[in-house]
Amino acid sequence: MVRKDGRGAEEPREAKISHNIQEYAEGSVLIEVGATKIICAVSIENTVPLFLRSTGKGWITAEYSMLPRSTHTRTQRESSNRPKGRSQEIQRLIGRSLRSITDLSIIGERTIYIDCDVLQADGGTRTAAITGSYVALHQAFDKMVLEKTIEQNPLKSQLAAISVGIVDGDILLDLCYEEDSIADVDMNIIMTKNHDIVEIQGTAEQAPFSISTANEMIKTASSGIDYLVDVQNRALTNN
Repeated sequence: MVRKDGRGAEEPREAKISHNIQEYAEGSVLIEVGATKIICAVSIENTVPLFLRSTGKGWITAEYSMLPRSTHTRTQRESSNRPKGRSQEIQRLIGRSLRSITDLSIIGERTIYIDCDVLQADGGTRTAAITGSYVALHQAFDKMVLEKTIEQNPLKSQLAAISVGIVDGDILLDLCYEEDSIADVDMNIIMTKNHDIVEIQGTAEQAPFSISTANEMIKTASSGIDYLVDVQNRALTNN
């Protein structure tokens, strides 16, 4: 199947990660996946939520928002104190995904904030935010090691995220907005570079799908993860 943008069914969109986008952030990147563009920036504070005080462990949390004209029609600007339900869901997903691969005891009683701001949305914003946030977080931890704030980088593994869906009966990797809006099945997959699953979000928009179909979609996504991990590594090498 040849898609509207010329890609094959199992071909991801071209991805690019530019680093050190914001001078004052401990780590920051601009990730571009097709027409989707997101800034991911890391900030570090020497405090933790109440439930972690005196434990010696840190915390990673995220905020996600879309700029008003990141979409085809203006999206109302959100208050950080009252994000929309979708934004809350996505920022929690980003935070718990990155916590799953981080040794929080190494960072001490510090909170790592990851701010993900969507400049332009063309599908896959949550997956792009996770993929970009990993690189920004890696940069921030490397900086902490260099400054002797911590002894070693606390990341235990590498992860990325990508979407996969079914459109007109075909399994498609890395959906753009137009494909996502008509998909029969939509799935977001967060996976380590070793293909261990961090989280799967899968929804049947039109009709239920079988376990065998789900497994085939996960297998398709894994090839996209390999591509994104390579993009991440190139960004980190060029840091």
